Amino acid sequence: MKVLVLGGCGLQGKAVLQDLSRSPQVKEIVCADVNPKGLEPAKKYLDMTKIKIRELDARDKDALLSVMKDGIDVVIDVLPIDFLGTVAEAALEAEVHLVNTLEGHMMPDDLHERAVERGLTIMPESGLDPGIDLILCGYGASEMDEVLELHSYCGGIPEVDAANNPLKYKITWTWDGVLLSYKLPARIMRDGEIIDIPAKDQFARQWIGRLDFPGVGELEAILNGDAIIFAEHLGIVDTVKNTTRCSLRWPGHSEFWKKLVDLNFLSDEPVNGLPFKLTPHQFMVKHLEPQLQYEDDERDLVIMRNVIIGIKEGKMTKIIFDLLDKRDMETGLFAMNRTVGYTASIVAQMIATGEINRRGLLTAVRDIPYKRFLEEIRKRGIKITKRTEVIEKG
Repeated sequence: MKVLVLGGCGLQGKAVLQDLSRSPQVKEIVCADVNPKGLEPAKKYLDMTKIKIRELDARDKDALLSVMKDGIDVVIDVLPIDFLGTVAEAALEAEVHLVNTLEGHMMPDDLHERAVERGLTIMPESGLDPGIDLILCGYGASEMDEVLELHSYCGGIPEVDAANNPLKYKITWTWDGVLLSYKLPARIMRDGEIIDIPAKDQFARQWIGRLDFPGVGELEAILNGDAIIFAEHLGIVDTVKNTTRCSLRWPGHSEFWKKLVDLNFLSDEPVNGLPFKLTPHQFMVKHLEPQLQYEDDERDLVIMRNVIIGIKEGKMTKIIFDLLDKRDMETGLFAMNRTVGYTASIVAQMIATGEINRRGLLTAVRDIPYKRFLEEIRKRGIKITKRTEVIEKG
């Protein structure tokens, strides 16, 4: 198979390339990026005999079409969200399957119908969060006769020794993307009631939970994203009574950010009185990004827990999936790169080989074969544990 990776020289893209280049099913990989020199440090662990590098600006739709029509079987898009619409439209026109790591509801309207007409599979949500989290939630829900609670927690954080700045946080994807995620409202269900939480309130103390994770310790759980939409995708919205999606951070992170949010440091309105246009958000990106980088000898952690509670064979049952991954110090790939990039690669290969053969705009919660995916991700050293508990009536 021949795979095109858009943004292949970026943090997640390098992990995609590594995984594809190790696969005997993949014969050729086109790495397209606006900055091809960014791949230089990764060549030591990549099979460059399979990889062709192409300089490409993804804002140029004609250039996208040209490379997509060159015998490509499937496209993996790990570009920032700004390119989402252009890439999707180009994939439809070029008639190639498409995988990305963003949430499905962000995709262009009527994409499903148009993809079905062309016999194409469009699979978003093929990263870590969204991605592995949704696959595990779907797996757990499929084992229940009735789902009553669904909670998903995920975070990429420095190891404790590397959490040496006031934020206790460092960057393993785009800093702008992190800030944008902090500006998303949250939607949860509590005791059967849907609650909308504005972005400005997500760091407020009343919404911050705690999670004790084995081998890591106590973490903050910060509400983030729309939990209801995935309950709808799973078909459990009529039975579920409590559902949340949370980001995980070291304790103290939310208190720090609450003060910055209250001072409008994430505002998109230009600051008055400057001789040029600059928003607080833009300043935060440029000012903090250089200060939040990992040193070569520092590791990140990816921590995930998914909890599904419901009725199974007449008994109240809890299923818990835990994932813990660390930076690969040999290659330098962060745990975030591995968990996102390997997932996108696995899903793309499943589509190209026909293992995933549904057409249209799909979703990770039901359209990625759960057990087969877990087999593949474990082969890559990503450890996921599953435990099932019967909840005794008190």
